[in-house]
Amino acid sequence: MINQIKVQDYYKQFVKEGFDADGVLNEFSLNCPDSFNFAYDIIDAFAEAEPERPALQWVDVNGNDKTLSYGELSRLSNQTANAFVKRGIKKGDKVMLVLKRNYQFWYAIIALHKIGAVAIPATHLLTTKDYVYRFEQAGVTGIIVTAHNPEISERVNEADSQTGEKVKTKYIVNLDGADIPEKFSDFDVDIAAQSDKFERVPTNCREMMLLYFTSGTTGYPKMVTHNYRYALAHILTAKYWQNVNPDGKHYTVADTGWAKSAWGCLYGQMSLGSCVFVYDFDKFVPADVLKILQDYKVTSFCAPPTMYRFFIKEGLENYNISSLEHCCIAGEALNPEVFNKWKEFTGLLLMEGFGQTEGIVMLANMVGMSPCPGSMGKPVPFYNVIIADDDGNPVEVGEVGEIVIRCDRGADGMFGGYFNNDELTDSSWSNGIYHTGDTAYNDEDGYFWYVGRNDDLIKSSGYRIGPFEIESVLITHPAVLECAVTGAPDPVRGQVVKATIVLAKGYEGTEELVKELQMFVKKNTAPYKYPRMVEFTNELPKTISGKIKRNDIRKNS
Repeated sequence: MINQIKVQDYYKQFVKEGFDADGVLNEFSLNCPDSFNFAYDIIDAFAEAEPERPALQWVDVNGNDKTLSYGELSRLSNQTANAFVKRGIKKGDKVMLVLKRNYQFWYAIIALHKIGAVAIPATHLLTTKDYVYRFEQAGVTGIIVTAHNPEISERVNEADSQTGEKVKTKYIVNLDGADIPEKFSDFDVDIAAQSDKFERVPTNCREMMLLYFTSGTTGYPKMVTHNYRYALAHILTAKYWQNVNPDGKHYTVADTGWAKSAWGCLYGQMSLGSCVFVYDFDKFVPADVLKILQDYKVTSFCAPPTMYRFFIKEGLENYNISSLEHCCIAGEALNPEVFNKWKEFTGLLLMEGFGQTEGIVMLANMVGMSPCPGSMGKPVPFYNVIIADDDGNPVEVGEVGEIVIRCDRGADGMFGGYFNNDELTDSSWSNGIYHTGDTAYNDEDGYFWYVGRNDDLIKSSGYRIGPFEIESVLITHPAVLECAVTGAPDPVRGQVVKATIVLAKGYEGTEELVKELQMFVKKNTAPYKYPRMVEFTNELPKTISGKIKRNDIRKNS
């Protein structure tokens, strides 16, 4: 069938779409065969139809680069699958991928899909204790790690010894030709010796394909499970939010250990036949990323708002990023000031979206919509998303409530539950409602406006205060480079608003500046929301994916 139609239109057999009079998507559903498997039915199908079509372009901080076509990606994933099988990995096994942004991640995960094994992407910053927890909770039997830091393999071996040496298959991606650690095999050497033919392993689209460990603000990481239909659902993410050009290059800034990479670096983009672009770096340097966008002519781009703020501060006028056709925001709420300045410099609108590891994009400023700066957009036509009170009932326009989704457990694109934890699953998904734990309000036009995590809400003297509105005001002050607003304990008010601020160059954290910032907030939002506590810091604590760790700030209050 694919030989009779264009590769970029191949996805249409798997989805049903409908559009309103303005051309905005208003209907989306999956037409997924029971046997669907992304590795065979997308990657291998494209490899057969257009083997030279670019699938992945990778570049690192040293200027090394590598481009893989769909044909090469198919053959390499076959070789990898054969190597895995010979090492004892079989259908249903849980295999961790700790590969940072190494290009080997892509054919390793595709190989696991071909075998029917469950892939567990993970960050390279895990400690020995983290590995022990994951090995025990998920029943991990295989792992592939990067040689980026020798401590990674050491931690893996130490954790395995503490859990009874149950991880039987250990690979290392040895980028620099160093000695292979004890109990590890050289990934590239092993797969090079294998056949590039692999017989299809039968899988069902309802079977588990992915498992993500995702951390909340408290407690141990949760284990989020996804099936093979999840890959197809991300067509909506890529085509109608990220506006991926099938003949272009899409770059989402993401480490492969996080679900953001599934959103922006694999499933939806490659289901459209696009080329995924990857920049392998350790430390985010705004000038470097801007030069990457310029030199490699990226056509669509997705990054957290913090990065856009740094791009603006860096000086966009010094770079030619005219190849960009579409830009979007994810990971944090968008400050309107960033939206306006990015548009002023580039002419492009930042299209914000909202989602979680537990699903695909849930709210978005979709292609064809007029975005409201600072708004997450509207519910995508895949889900019935509402803002609800504590009893699950819709709230009035302008009233803050929780973002919830009315759908059956395991609905397409949504997770199947928290692995081996029915109690946690039931607490977040009950009576046909999934509770996101995020709060927002909507306006008369149906746009959703982010307030914060349930845990981030500040309750002061009877007021419920969302941190984002205050952050949006503070970030417009020229002295503020970055900020995070949290609640701090107070014996009289219960909590007070605290602003933790990274200053722009040329400013000092004086008492006069504290008073100036407090008055600035009072003048630009309700006076009771002003930060009674202001703390200056050199940097904000962040996850590897760039999100501010507000819980860490609260602990130090």
